[in-house]
Amino acid sequence: MMRWRILGLLFAARVGAGFQFQTMGSVGAELSDVFALDNAQIGLMIGLFMAPGLFLALPAGFSGRFVPDRVLVGVGLLALALGGALSGLASLPLGIGIGRVLSGAGFVIAGLYFTKMVADWFEGREIATAMSILVMSWPFGIAMGQIGHSWLVESFGWRVPFAVSAVYCALAGLAVLAFYRAPEDLPRPGGGGTRGLLPREWGLICIAGTAWGVFNAGYVVYLSFGPRMLEAQGASPLAAAAVISVGSWLMILSGAACGQVVDRFGRREIVLGLCMAGAVLALMLLSLPGAGLAASLLFGLVGMAPAGVLIALAGQAVAAERRAFGMGVFFTVYYAVMTVSPPAAGWLFDRTGTPDGAILLGALLFALVLPLAVLFARLANRKPA
Repeated sequence: MMRWRILGLLFAARVGAGFQFQTMGSVGAELSDVFALDNAQIGLMIGLFMAPGLFLALPAGFSGRFVPDRVLVGVGLLALALGGALSGLASLPLGIGIGRVLSGAGFVIAGLYFTKMVADWFEGREIATAMSILVMSWPFGIAMGQIGHSWLVESFGWRVPFAVSAVYCALAGLAVLAFYRAPEDLPRPGGGGTRGLLPREWGLICIAGTAWGVFNAGYVVYLSFGPRMLEAQGASPLAAAAVISVGSWLMILSGAACGQVVDRFGRREIVLGLCMAGAVLALMLLSLPGAGLAASLLFGLVGMAPAGVLIALAGQAVAAERRAFGMGVFFTVYYAVMTVSPPAAGWLFDRTGTPDGAILLGALLFALVLPLAVLFARLANRKPA
C-alpha cells in the first residue's frame, strides 16, 4: 500500500539524521587529542546538535501552514548535509560547533515533519507500529555510524565521517523532494476553526515531549558513555563501540514488535513499565566487567523497544488540523531536555573521573518515563469540561 511505501522512503531519509548525529560521538576521542577538549566540551558539542530545537521547533511547526511538508523535510536534510560539511572542513572547535548547530537546525525541521507525515498517513490505523518503524531509523543511522564512523576515523582521520554523512543527508533530501506525496484526505492546516492548541492539548503535548526527551536523553548517555565504561574495563575503542552498537541494531526489530503489541493489545503503561525496568537494569550491568554484551542485548531487546509507542503520544495529543503546531511544541520540550543532558553527563564524568556518574544519570532519565506516560493517560482519559 502507498502508506507503507511512503514510510519506507521516510525511514531511509531519516537514517541520515542519526548517521550525522553520531559523527561527534565517534570522533570525540580524536578531537580531544587534536583540540585538547575535555569531556564536558565534547558533551557540549554533542548537545549543540539539539540546541536549535529550543528556538526553531515552534517556528518550524508554524511554517507548515504555508510550506509543503516535503519541502520542509528536504530543506532540513540539506541543512544537515551542509552542517556536516562545515564541521568536517573546520580548523578550530568553533567551526565544528557552528557546523553542529546548522546540522541541528536541519534536524529540527526535518524531524518535526517526518513525525507529522507519518501521523498524517497512519492516524487511527497502526500508528504505534508505523511510528516504531520511523523512530528506528534514528538508531539504525547511529549504529551505522558507531561502526562505520569508527572505522573511517581509524583509517582516514576525523574529517571523513562528517563528509560521508553529509553526502547521505544530501541524497536523502533530494529523494524526499522527488518522491513524497501527502495523503489526499489530509485536513487543511488551521481548518478546524481553532487555530491555537486547546488547553488540554497543551498539557498532553508537553507531557509527551518531556517523556520523549528523557527517553532519548537516556539513550544518548548510553551511546556516549557506554563505550567509555567498556574502555575503562580494558576494551579497545572499536570493540567497545561494536558492543554498544548491538543495542541499536536490536532495537530496530524490537521497536517494530513492541509497536505491534501495543496496537493489538493496548496495555501501554504496563509495556512501558517493563521496558524501562529493562533499560535501567541494562545501564547498571555496564559497570560489571564482562557484562557489556549482555547489557547491550537487554538494552536493545527490551529497554529501547517502546520508542515508537512513546513518540506516537505526540500524534494522539493534538487534532490533525493543529498537528504541525503541536509538533512544534512537542519538539521544543524534547530539545530542551536533550540540550542539557549530554553536558550534564560529561560534567559528571569530569567530576568523578569515571563514567559511572553519567551512566547513573542515564538510568534516572529512563526511570522518569513511566510516571510521565501514566500522567499522559490520566489527562487523555479525563472528560473535557
